[in-house]
Amino acid sequence: MKSLNKILLSAAFTLICCAVTIAGNPDRQGEAGAAELLLNPWARSAGLHSMNTSSISGLESMRLNIAGLSRMEGREFAITNMRLYEGSDVRMNALGFGNKIGKNSSFGITLTSMDFGDIPVTTTLRPEGTGGTFSPSFFNFGLGYSYLYDNKISVGLLVRGVSESLSNVSAFGFAIDAGVQYVTGEDDNFRLGISLKNVGSPMTFGGQGLSFTTLSDDGSFTFVADQRGERFEMPSQLNIGVSYDFYLSQPKVAPIGQEVSDAPIDKESKEFILRVLGNFTSNAFSRDQVGVGAEVIYNRMFTLRVAYKEEIGDTGFIEDNIYTGLSGGASVEIPFSQSGASRIGIDYAYRATNPFRGTHNFTMRLMF
Repeated sequence: MKSLNKILLSAAFTLICCAVTIAGNPDRQGEAGAAELLLNPWARSAGLHSMNTSSISGLESMRLNIAGLSRMEGREFAITNMRLYEGSDVRMNALGFGNKIGKNSSFGITLTSMDFGDIPVTTTLRPEGTGGTFSPSFFNFGLGYSYLYDNKISVGLLVRGVSESLSNVSAFGFAIDAGVQYVTGEDDNFRLGISLKNVGSPMTFGGQGLSFTTLSDDGSFTFVADQRGERFEMPSQLNIGVSYDFYLSQPKVAPIGQEVSDAPIDKESKEFILRVLGNFTSNAFSRDQVGVGAEVIYNRMFTLRVAYKEEIGDTGFIEDNIYTGLSGGASVEIPFSQSGASRIGIDYAYRATNPFRGTHNFTMRLMF
């Protein structure tokens, strides 16, 4: 196991060091495929515009920074629904399960799918529609592992399979995510996170849908010809984030004969936490992004969050990203055991979009 953890740590750092080749490039915008890998269905991190690279933990880490998976406390099961670009009738659904293995290791699995609704079938001969419908099948699944070193450094690796298909055309590929989180400070209130996402094999569409019947040059016979689909890359992305926790209300436990004002802080009973964070995102196929956010956490039961994100660099002829602007959300966690270790969490997030009427995320979590 120690050898495996050393390999994991080395691989994560190697991948992230290689990420220096990734830089925002608006000239390549639109050239990558599998853009659904950049969509975040989980409400807690979506409410912060997916910028909590440094502080994310639990099952949601498998979408943003796999290193946070090992900071979960036990087991976690979650399902989520995202109403993408309200008014477009596009949905994104996901479910996942994470499990703590021993004291420091965690393993997780997620499955994510897109729902495009029923799209009318049109042809060159019947452009008004044939009366039939179709719906593309886009889904991806991830397997991740994370390890925590003395509650200070956590690392993780994730392998993701990506599938996009119609009835007669399909493409499949693999991608790797890697992440690191570092926690320090007198009360573990400063956090640094780095994650590299969607580094993988190129994808190519193929199938009978790319075949067509045509005449020979002299017109004496017909034959079936195959078109070659163009290869496309994964939308690689590098995130670097920091966060700092301000403990606004800290109950203290005073030993016998000692004044409460001089007593040490009980780190397990912080009631009111203000977390501020910043994040930089480098996209290989679009402009870079930078943003800030904040969370107010009360007694581990209620959380409010808000964030703002902006693209940087010359916009050229390309308009701003649809998600440039404000986001917000809230979470409620309700314990259902006497120890408080088992909880039910309900999360909601809203992100302003232009155009459309925003994106809504709903997540339900079971921690036990």
